[in-house]
Amino acid sequence: MPPPPPLFLCGAAPGVGGVADGGPGGGPGGGPGGVGCVGCVGVWVVLLHSRVPAVRCAGSLPRVPRTQTRAHEYDLHVTDVSDPPKNPGVASRSPLLRNWRYVLRTSNPPHGRVDAVSRWLVITRASVLPMTITAAAIAGLLAAFHDENVRWGLFALAAVGLVLAHVANNLMNDLFDLEVGVDSESYPRALYAPHPVLSETISRRGLLTAALVVNAADLAILVVLTALRGWPMIAFALSGFVLSVAYTAPPLRLKKHGLGEPTVLVVWGPLMVGGAYYAATGHFPFGIFVASLAYALLCTTVLMGKHIDKIPWDTPDGTHTLPVLLGERKARALTQAMMISFYVLVILLVGTGTLPIAALIVLLALPKLAKVWGPFSRPKPAEPPENFPIWPLWFAALAFVHTRRAGGLLVLGLVAGVILGW
Repeated sequence: MPPPPPLFLCGAAPGVGGVADGGPGGGPGGGPGGVGCVGCVGVWVVLLHSRVPAVRCAGSLPRVPRTQTRAHEYDLHVTDVSDPPKNPGVASRSPLLRNWRYVLRTSNPPHGRVDAVSRWLVITRASVLPMTITAAAIAGLLAAFHDENVRWGLFALAAVGLVLAHVANNLMNDLFDLEVGVDSESYPRALYAPHPVLSETISRRGLLTAALVVNAADLAILVVLTALRGWPMIAFALSGFVLSVAYTAPPLRLKKHGLGEPTVLVVWGPLMVGGAYYAATGHFPFGIFVASLAYALLCTTVLMGKHIDKIPWDTPDGTHTLPVLLGERKARALTQAMMISFYVLVILLVGTGTLPIAALIVLLALPKLAKVWGPFSRPKPAEPPENFPIWPLWFAALAFVHTRRAGGLLVLGLVAGVILGW
């Protein structure tokens, strides 16, 4: 999956995108609100690991037809990302659902006529949003597990706000990178998927207008959350806004100076998970701060993978991402270390009681880690495997495969912990 810089703009109030519930309650025994939240998150986990079109994301090395292809000693299961043959399934009966499935799997528009929803999914890079939704789920489930007096309505509002903010950030990144001359028709951003403006999918004015509209919706959410939770919501949102803009926009351009990757760790951890937790409970304990870093490590590996893939373009351009500064070999080793650190941190957090014992189910993702470990230990192949949809991205896709599996299992373990109490 070729994620954009996963930062957020104002209004996300560091909540996280998407899984929430209405009604009162506070975790196990806390009434119908807590139970409802667990149910929603459980559905998300099932969808995340199923073949339901709505959650198959770009870069996941999809596995529909069981074919193998070998590219320079890389033996990976890949798939033809073209529309599947007619089946009695729902997606086959609905051309629209089939189109949306294609976009969410590949980040590219479907063949033929492109409907309005598919066009919006491409422009906003919606295929990367499941990682934001997972962060939201983690925040809500941590609150439920610790028997907090959760206000699920505010959690839902923060979650929606962050999804919108992630969308706004994607739009602004494309706009800023185009304005400063980073994005071009030969740069990876326009190679693995259409650039909204360069592909003439939307005009610059249209892209700016869309970003402003989404940010305005986020601002409205921020006003509500601030009125109900106080000034810390402004601090969370303002931090996200500053980091999001500074990631690509002058004068700071954090990405250009090796600070983009640490920024992602902060945003997807303390700001996303921590902010959503605060919106739901009204406080942010140190233990939750540490717990937020576990999933943030996984998300950062995806960006590390993407920036490793872009070394040949970023180096001559003077964009000194962390992989450019370290070199490909050291950057690959660092990414592997971050993957391992996720498991170590989860085990430590279980030992301290911050995470439930059931969270140890994440160890079932180790076989997936083993599959991507080999390719991460070798240089990128000169050519992509057959039907690989998002080339020239390679390590980003591998990291996303692992992140999706490990993150989904963490959510599942939290659901079990909330239900079982351990």
